[in-house]
Amino acid sequence: MVAISFALMIMVACSKKSNPVPEVPGGGGTENPPPVVIDNFTPQTLGVSFKKVNNPKGITDYVLQIPDSYNEKKNTVKWPVIIFLHGMGERGTDLNKVKNAGLAAIAAKDKDFPYILISPQCKEEAGNDWWNNANLDALYADVLKQYNVDPSRIYLTGLSMGGYGAWTWAQGSPDKFAAIIPICGAGTPSNACVLKNKPIWVFHNADDGTVNVSNSRDMVDALKKCGSTLVKYTENPTGGHDSWTKAYKDPALFAWLSEQKK
Repeated sequence: MVAISFALMIMVACSKKSNPVPEVPGGGGTENPPPVVIDNFTPQTLGVSFKKVNNPKGITDYVLQIPDSYNEKKNTVKWPVIIFLHGMGERGTDLNKVKNAGLAAIAAKDKDFPYILISPQCKEEAGNDWWNNANLDALYADVLKQYNVDPSRIYLTGLSMGGYGAWTWAQGSPDKFAAIIPICGAGTPSNACVLKNKPIWVFHNADDGTVNVSNSRDMVDALKKCGSTLVKYTENPTGGHDSWTKAYKDPALFAWLSEQKK
């Protein structure tokens, strides 16, 4: 009887198969991570496309960029996401303006861009003509539902008006993001401590005549006074208001970003 029980135990143990190790771009560690489970996977148009927000609140449209291997890796990869907030000049209803701006324009030329890129468009109508946290929260919730997203690697960036938006949204919902990249914007220094444990890389040009460089300096100083050791600051002496082109074209920025995970 004992021999039969022992044999049964061996048969059960031998019948169990280990789960495959999922491939996660930019993720850390390979020591038996849990398998990726894809429920109701929806294939996406690869590259750049225009999308509508489901159950929108203020923001109704966005530019979507999907990595080339997204569909074929549906059972092995959950993807990191970057949400890019444009500046004042891209407001309105023409998504082509967003498509050709900032990170959206630069990433579209990179076939190996390894992120889902979400670039919403801010309206130019009363009450919705500035980045609003409630509107952005509705977009965020829809992105999590629609795409094969790694929720521990959602990143936020924005330039000019979008830099303001990135600071404000991150200060309102710090737990939503693994890292933020505010460019030539402004936040609220008195509330900086909510981000003291968040990886942040700030960019601004000293001769910016549109958004004074003191706005970024004040946020960085406030974070350091709170004890932050994770804030980085790049200030170029010249370049005017455009401190984003150089930043978004720097491979070091995305090498750093790939290391950040909640």
